[in-house]
Amino acid sequence: MEIMKDKVALVTGAAAGIGLAAARAFAQAGASVVLADWNEKEVYAAAEQLAAEGYTTLAVVCDVSDDRAVQAMVEKTVTTFGRLDAAYNNAAVQNALADAADQTREDFDRVTAINLRGVWSCMKYELQQMRKQGSGAIVNCSSIGGILGGAGRGTYHAAKHGVIGLTKSAALEYASQGIRINTICPGIIHTPMVDKMIEGGQQEVLDAMIKTVPVGRLGRAEEIANAVIWLCSDAASLVVGHTLVVDGGYSIQ
Repeated sequence: MEIMKDKVALVTGAAAGIGLAAARAFAQAGASVVLADWNEKEVYAAAEQLAAEGYTTLAVVCDVSDDRAVQAMVEKTVTTFGRLDAAYNNAAVQNALADAADQTREDFDRVTAINLRGVWSCMKYELQQMRKQGSGAIVNCSSIGGILGGAGRGTYHAAKHGVIGLTKSAALEYASQGIRINTICPGIIHTPMVDKMIEGGQQEVLDAMIKTVPVGRLGRAEEIANAVIWLCSDAASLVVGHTLVVDGGYSIQ
């Protein structure tokens, strides 16, 4: 079903993993899709692959921790397609594993600049355009790390908790203006990061992680993408400021 037919969607962190799956899902749902990522080679390759399959795409190189780059990304989207109907702010990085007493300021600044301030910056400029239109939908990517704690991952979890608070506050501001903003919290998902774990000999670690998931398997990037598309579509027209956890039951134990 082309539930995003004639819409324009923007996805950050779109070169691989969940971001690429979301870009593909938006395209399959009928949208013109802007794929944004800091990795120039990979994001152009991803956009070209989708274009070769008959979808309308635009690749943009963007470091979401750079406000000017984010502003330029949104401006290029609107210049190319005339509007912006949906955005999935997905770009993020992990922190270096360390106890709270040993975490570095440099790593804290790096992670929060991308995972929290980057979401803030993307939403800021997306909202400026959507406010002009009087319509739009934004999904910000948090994580199960946004609702739970994690030893050694305090910086990452702090940023992801922040995304949820940021989303709820903005959702209150813009609900009356025809703009819906929600958060998605993916669980343990099979992404290139997981593949690297396997290649690095961490299969046992991965197996232990899977045992903690009630459904007994890793999530698929496409399953997160499907939830994002639903949140951005008219099918979710009454969903505002919601935190949607998609984790196979991990967080309810």
